[in-house]
Amino acid sequence: RSSAKLIAPLGCLVSRQKHTLPDLPYDYGALEPHINAEIMQLHHSKHHATYVNNLNVAEEKYKEALAKGDVTAQVSLQPALRFNGGGHINHTIFWTNLSPNGGGEPTGELMEAIKRDFGSFANFKEKLTAVSVGVQGSGWGWLGYNKEQGRLQIAACANQDPLQGTTGLIPLLGIDVWEHAYYLQYKNVRPDYLKAIWNVINWENVSSRYATCKK
Repeated sequence: RSSAKLIAPLGCLVSRQKHTLPDLPYDYGALEPHINAEIMQLHHSKHHATYVNNLNVAEEKYKEALAKGDVTAQVSLQPALRFNGGGHINHTIFWTNLSPNGGGEPTGELMEAIKRDFGSFANFKEKLTAVSVGVQGSGWGWLGYNKEQGRLQIAACANQDPLQGTTGLIPLLGIDVWEHAYYLQYKNVRPDYLKAIWNVINWENVSSRYATCKK
């Protein structure tokens, strides 16, 4: 009977460790006309959901490989963990970085840091846009925080590589430049999508991320 008592909490533990698709903090159509509802629905309920499902599968296999001490299997699962884990991390940040009440410019400490590290907000915007336009194939443009140097930095990541896991920078603002993020509306004209996305950037969210990582 004592073993049965053990099984229930363990069962809860296992199910709690599974990654789940986070709810969007707004409706699929809330970011129109800048990002249309169809893109948001597909992007969230299909693309992000797939990363979550595949991450759970990869972690399950990894757990089995660990239990068996199968190092070869552990190593071979790394790309799937990196890709799907990164996809989950990146999109979870991305949804909160956007808001129907977004746009404009940040204020307070974040704005001061942007001016300090990039000269002006216009200069920062131009640089992040250029880095995002310049991503070859699929990837992300990021504003990150370099904790060691105490400054903001712009970086690009390929595919779904997570910013912090691959560069050490703490992610503040991510711009998804995979075609699935814009193709239905902007076709292959990535610069038009990048021009539009500034109208829905949630500076409150970016500022609070900045405040948290400075502590």
